[in-house]
Amino acid sequence: MTNIEQVIGQSQHRSALSRVMNFQVFWVFIAAVLACLALTFLTDSFATERNLFNVARNFAFVALIAVGMTAVIASGGIDLSVGSTVVLSAMVISVLMEGGYPFWLSAVMALVAALAVGAINGVLIAYAGMPPFVVTLGMLSIARSLAMVLSNNKMIWEFGPDHDLLLWVGGGATLGLPHPLYVLTALVIVMSLVFRWTRWGQYVFAIGGNEHAARLTGIPVRNLKISIYMFSAFTAGLAGILMAGWLGSVTTNLGQAMELTVIAAAVIGGANLAGGEGTAVGAVVGALLIEVIRNSLILLGISTFWQGTFIGCFIIIAVGFDRIRRLRSAD
Repeated sequence: MTNIEQVIGQSQHRSALSRVMNFQVFWVFIAAVLACLALTFLTDSFATERNLFNVARNFAFVALIAVGMTAVIASGGIDLSVGSTVVLSAMVISVLMEGGYPFWLSAVMALVAALAVGAINGVLIAYAGMPPFVVTLGMLSIARSLAMVLSNNKMIWEFGPDHDLLLWVGGGATLGLPHPLYVLTALVIVMSLVFRWTRWGQYVFAIGGNEHAARLTGIPVRNLKISIYMFSAFTAGLAGILMAGWLGSVTTNLGQAMELTVIAAAVIGGANLAGGEGTAVGAVVGALLIEVIRNSLILLGISTFWQGTFIGCFIIIAVGFDRIRRLRSAD
């Protein structure tokens, strides 16, 4: 190999490394790994099999919805109704199974209810031209109210003939890993391919980057927005079903304020609130960091009231670094 070829090879290597290090998700992942290592040395219980199992299961619920939220944020929108969609989906499957319906039919109906929430959000935003913040904030109240009406605001813990099946799906494990983690893995693989290689994924980022230009190029912006909000609601509905099985009971306060954690996970993972950026893997890494923070507060004996402070700081820092990176690239 000549000296010129060596120089070119080294330059390409540095360029690839530079691109990796410019990704916000890379630094968030490093922060999560360092936090895990620190907790391993500072506590005797973090690296235990049971605690790692709980961390994997708990972050999977947030990460599932964060993948859907990433699509919404990447398109330039926001969805504040995901927490209420979680409880509505969980309540639909619980009420139907309590009434004697089989698990699979009840699960389908729960997802249909969630998709209906997303469709209504999408239609009002895309066709009525209403701001996403206002529409989804209103749906936050509506969906939770419907869950209360459906259950008469009572806890449900009996799930009919398929009771054990629901508990196994949401709270069981295979090969030592919780089932929600398998669902999350499948979703991330599929959506990573969709975001990168499909027309739908490319259109999502095109709308978030410049909606007016996207319209001029012939992208069906309105219909695409409906599908985006339906996808976000679908992930929330899926999480609601799994959470019902994990908890073994459903109350109307399930998923309360969860939208804040989900949005935080998406933003920390690299989704740009201005639109046009975000990855499925980033959403997972962001959710992982948040769960590690929550778990560390418990293990270190620090009040969990500080959780919001840490998460808020991470959001501000993440957005700040993204702003600095954009200014540097502009120069």
